[in-house]
Amino acid sequence: MSAVPQQELPRPGGFPEIRYKRYVPKIGPSGLALFSGITLMCTLGLYRTGQGNLERRELEREKVWSRIHLIPLLQAEVDRDTYRRENAINEREAEIMKNVKGWKAGESVYNSKRYTPQSYVVVP
Repeated sequence: MSAVPQQELPRPGGFPEIRYKRYVPKIGPSGLALFSGITLMCTLGLYRTGQGNLERRELEREKVWSRIHLIPLLQAEVDRDTYRRENAINEREAEIMKNVKGWKAGESVYNSKRYTPQSYVVVP
């Protein structure tokens, strides 16, 4: 007698459904809302950065132009100071060399007609 093998079959009505999905409740904004929000924030940030760059550039231009317009005033101050110092040096030189015949105070020591400012040597 040979026994006929029996195949295992599902129970009547079938097996219960296997839960393979996670049923997590949807909390928070959707992916599209998050993506839109991040895009909006990046756009706003880049816009504000561009506006800041324009303002910084304008302030730098204003600073440069104010310096350019101050140069003649500062140069005039330097010229007045140089003139005053050269006159004082010439008077002091005339006083010191008054006993030397043929000495001309303030005369250039160079063999040139070109103006050369005096160089100041500070002796401690």
